Amino acid sequence: MELLRRIADGDRSAFSDFYDRYSGLLFSIAVKVLNDSKEAEDVLQEVFMQIWNKAGAYDQLLGKPASWAVTLTRNKAIDRIRASQRRSRLLEEATVEAGASTDASPSAGEKLYGKENAEMIRSVVAALPSDQRRAIELAFFSGLTQDEIAKTLQEPLGTIKARIRRGMLKLREKLEGFV
Repeated sequence: MELLRRIADGDRSAFSDFYDRYSGLLFSIAVKVLNDSKEAEDVLQEVFMQIWNKAGAYDQLLGKPASWAVTLTRNKAIDRIRASQRRSRLLEEATVEAGASTDASPSAGEKLYGKENAEMIRSVVAALPSDQRRAIELAFFSGLTQDEIAKTLQEPLGTIKARIRRGMLKLREKLEGFV
C-alpha cells in the first residue's frame, strides 16, 4: 500500500520496487489467460502503465495491492482476447462478403467509382481532428469497444463517445451524396 502511495506521488524507485516484487506473478497470470508469452508481455506493459497512471485511485478497502494488480492483469488479458475474437469475426465476415461479391464481376466504371469513393473516404477521415480520427480508427478499424478505447487512450468514456459521434457526423456531412 505504501508503494502505491509513493507511485502515485511519482516516485520511480517505488515503481521499480513494485515491478520487481509483482512482475513475475502478473506475467504468469497473463500467460495463463492468453497462452501466449508475447501477448502476455504486452499486457504486462499495459498493466504497469496503468499502475503508474492510476496508483492514486487504488482503494485499500478493495483488497491488497497484489490483488488489485492481479485483477488489472486478468481484466487486460481478457480484454485482449475479446478484441482478438472481435477482429477475427470481422475479418471472417469481410472474407465471406468479399467471396459473395466476386460472383458478379464489377464493370470498369464500378471499379473506378469504388476506387474514387475509397480515396474520398480516406481523405475525409484524414481531415478529421486527430482525437476524433484516432477514436474512429480504433472503433471501426481495430474493432475496439468504446470502453476499450477509453482505457487505451486513458480518457473518460463520455469523451470517447462524444469524439466518435462528432467525427461520424462530420464524415456523414462531408460524404453525403458521394458514397
